[in-house]
Amino acid sequence: MKEEKETKDIPQKTETKQKTNLFLNLSLVFLGLLVLYLGYSLVNRVIPAKEDPNLNNAPHAADYIQIEVLNGCGVAGVADKFTNYLRDNKFDVIQSGNYMSFDVDKSMVIDRIGNMANAEKAAKLLGIKKENIIQQINKNYFLDVTFVIGKDYNQLKPFNK
Repeated sequence: MKEEKETKDIPQKTETKQKTNLFLNLSLVFLGLLVLYLGYSLVNRVIPAKEDPNLNNAPHAADYIQIEVLNGCGVAGVADKFTNYLRDNKFDVIQSGNYMSFDVDKSMVIDRIGNMANAEKAAKLLGIKKENIIQQINKNYFLDVTFVIGKDYNQLKPFNK
């Protein structure tokens, strides 16, 4: 009778071992895939991606440039005319107002973020010479370019149409 008990226990032990082995094998496969994924991620972070040689690293003008228009000549309504002109030419005029004084002789464009291409694009559209483009980077401003209207406003493109 002792032998009968032992033979009945053997199939149960074998079945339990098979289930345990299956679980361990599936765990090993999962852990192996996880190690492969982590290794792939590590390699991608350590080895830099190849740069596209067709890309130019020089700064370029953005498609939408955020600009503020400030009246520095003191003539009423002139900032509105420039604001409408800039918006018609796909510029995002986010603010329009008065400059700190009304005695600005020459209109100027001020680069605020360090991308002179944006300032040059605005200056070209307005008809402002390159020597009247200046750079005053200010991280507190949330705009690309400031346009200050000077007393020479009537010589610029919106007034020569």
